Amino acid sequence: MARARVPVAALNPMNRKRKTRHPRPTTPELAAQPRPWARALGLTAVVLLGAWLGLLIVGNVRTPVGPMDTTMTLRPSATGGTKINVSPLGALHLDSHHAPVRLDVNVDQLDPARAQALVDHPERLSGLQDEVARDVEHGTLDLAVRSCVAVVSGATALGLAVYRRPRRALAAGGLALALLAASGATAYATWNPKSVLEPRFSGLLSSAPSLVGNARSIVTEFDVYQQELARLVTNVTKLYDVTSTLPAYQPDPTTVRVLHVSDIHLNPASWKIIASLVEQYKVNVIVDSGDTMDHGTAAENGFLDPIADLGAPYVWVRGNHDSTVTQRYLEGIKNVHVLDDGRAVTIGGLRFAGIGDPQFTPDRSSVPAAEGLQEAAGARLAAALRAERAAGKPVDVAIAHEPSAARETDGEVPLVLAGHLHHNEMEVLPKGTRLRIEGSTGGSGLRAVEGKYPDPIEASILYFDRDTRRLQAWDAIKLGGLGLTTAEVSRHLPKENQPGATPSPTSSPTQSPTPSSPAPTTPSPAPSGTAP
Repeated sequence: MARARVPVAALNPMNRKRKTRHPRPTTPELAAQPRPWARALGLTAVVLLGAWLGLLIVGNVRTPVGPMDTTMTLRPSATGGTKINVSPLGALHLDSHHAPVRLDVNVDQLDPARAQALVDHPERLSGLQDEVARDVEHGTLDLAVRSCVAVVSGATALGLAVYRRPRRALAAGGLALALLAASGATAYATWNPKSVLEPRFSGLLSSAPSLVGNARSIVTEFDVYQQELARLVTNVTKLYDVTSTLPAYQPDPTTVRVLHVSDIHLNPASWKIIASLVEQYKVNVIVDSGDTMDHGTAAENGFLDPIADLGAPYVWVRGNHDSTVTQRYLEGIKNVHVLDDGRAVTIGGLRFAGIGDPQFTPDRSSVPAAEGLQEAAGARLAAALRAERAAGKPVDVAIAHEPSAARETDGEVPLVLAGHLHHNEMEVLPKGTRLRIEGSTGGSGLRAVEGKYPDPIEASILYFDRDTRRLQAWDAIKLGGLGLTTAEVSRHLPKENQPGATPSPTSSPTQSPTPSSPAPTTPSPAPSGTAP
């Protein structure tokens, strides 16, 4: 009888006990579960977008500030600060705080009766100080409350729309409130009311003098914020007068206004710009720190003729692109004062002394021992400054084209002006002399088209106290280069002229060697033998 064959594996008891294992089924919900960091990033994106939408839709407050009706708004920003839009004239920027939110103030309209009364009776400015400060305080408080509601509502609503879970939506609203509170605390901790003293204006250049106003010598903490804020409101009110025309700029009679230009490099547009600045700012003196020409040839001399009609005395020193031919031609032009070898002249109540560049390199060539030539020229200028002081006629402003020559006057004069580098800088030298380097008022001339973007046209208005003859403030002016129409004017104060500081003595830096403000890192100047 035949026996059925049984597989050997079936006879093995161990095999009978072994069970086939199958992987555990994975539910779709578990497979799609995002990682914690992804969930956090998603929630953060929802909070930020919802908060921004909330601010955009309802996060603004209409409030009167003096005679003006304004709209205040909070906007996300990487740098913070305050922007005052004075459409269509331009905008004022204040470094009022550092936080991820910016305060935008739009001037909507004026109350005609109150505005006209303020324009006709400027003595009401004293009563306006408390009113404006109170209006700003109430407006910002209302804006803070409304912004909280807008941020929380926006983040919560978007969270509910995205997650469809009330708990996640409430978490989004809570996180938005925490972020806004942190931003508010940062803004409060970094709040700088003195920023109204150093505004930055962008817009129509013709509006800047009237809107920014005169430089003032304020050296006390008392009511600085209220005074300057009220003065700013008054300036805006004048610009929005019923005639809708710009008022005439009324300069402060206690100041001497000096226009510093440099490195024009044969740009014919510069003369119209300089004439406009002279008229708008009621400039008393123009100082040109050289490189007016490009090659210094006699054929270029006709370019200098418009200087006679600029409307202010013209003080000039030779640059490395200006020849002795250029210098002799300028000496024959009416109202031009050529300074060389330490020659000094008094104009507009200020005493100037200067020296021409010892090099003539119109082809941008390098000259052996160029640095030594500049230092020697600076030493001659410093010796002339000492001689003037010994004669009882101390110099207020020294002028040299090369910064390396200008630095040799440290300790001999309060302020020295230079150019050559084609960008503006300001620093306080070790012995207390302030060095101001001007940018190119010609936008680097024809060479402006060599780069991808044209160079800006730069100049400065320097404000001096008429009695002490010390620098009170300066306005750095920057116009868009060739083919551009932008304009920016920023007000700056020396540290010793800021609220709470001790006024500087009228003596020379040699007698008061402590620098008035910390000197920034000295940039590497262009090689003396290579002309920009």
